[in-house]
Amino acid sequence: MTRVGMAALRATAPGGRERWERTNYAGRTVELYAGPASALAVALGAGRVRPAAGMAVAVAGLCGAYDDLAGDHRRGFRAHLAALRQGEVTSGTVKLFGISAAGLVAGALMKERLVDKALAGVVIAGAAHFVNLVDVRPGRAAGAVVALGVAGMTQSELAAVAVGAAGAVLPDDLGERVMIGDVGAHALGAALGAAVVESNGRLGLVAHAAAVVAAAACGGAVSRVSAVGPFRSDQPSHHSCE
Repeated sequence: MTRVGMAALRATAPGGRERWERTNYAGRTVELYAGPASALAVALGAGRVRPAAGMAVAVAGLCGAYDDLAGDHRRGFRAHLAALRQGEVTSGTVKLFGISAAGLVAGALMKERLVDKALAGVVIAGAAHFVNLVDVRPGRAAGAVVALGVAGMTQSELAAVAVGAAGAVLPDDLGERVMIGDVGAHALGAALGAAVVESNGRLGLVAHAAAVVAAAACGGAVSRVSAVGPFRSDQPSHHSCE
């Protein structure tokens, strides 16, 4: 579904091809078709497995799409919350509250006990944020979803959905032909989080919730570590659309 969606968007290019192109960190022109295509495919796939998960993925993708279109360059929750205190509602604030609310609703529908519902919401929203944090160089976000999701495929069909969509865009992402942007990163991350929720009890949820909260608290460090590799990490990152 992801590959078909990419091909359809590339063939039609709604709004003109220039709208679907960006310049990445290395000055190369990349296409944006992979983000919406993967987000739609993973939302539909997750919805067939668990409707609540499909809803969370769709909302995460929509919030990411809004940030891609209207976002500013401020990074991190602190910057966006500081702007909110001054009366400015940034795209990052919309993402924070929108994805968090969707995660909590999905968690409430996927788990029975109150504590588990809350933990599940944190895991889903936190996973969406984590995958976006590592989307600072080609293939980082999709590669993280594949690497983290493969182990869970025997326990959760949602993990297979996330890995399938991420794997579909990974070759072109690594080849610097496409960019998944916030729309793809958030949707894939939310699907990965939903897979964790589906396959874990309370102890597992506590561990994963602690991990994503720690990643959010150290967001700058997570992004810097993710940028290390064979790419020219000394240049500013324009791979993520955030």
